[in-house]
Amino acid sequence: MLLKIALCYLAVISIVSVIVCIYDKIAAKKFQRHRTREATLLLLSALGGSVAMLITMLMIRHKTKHMKFMIGIPVIIIVQLALVFSILFLM
Repeated sequence: MLLKIALCYLAVISIVSVIVCIYDKIAAKKFQRHRTREATLLLLSALGGSVAMLITMLMIRHKTKHMKFMIGIPVIIIVQLALVFSILFLM
């Protein structure tokens, strides 16, 4: 049951991350005033959407020149994987 909840959460946060990332790419071209804050993109990654965010950023070439994202999000992924493995081995 807990696994199903975790997987549903990851699916939802990943979808939200993809949508926000794509919206920010569109806003960067058309609506300079309605941009998504970088902190929001990083927060969505930290909350579990890191893999989806990274894949989306690479696919649509958004924020790929920003070291904060190209180093930060992979670091977030590594930390998240370490947490998952530590929880699994402690159970």
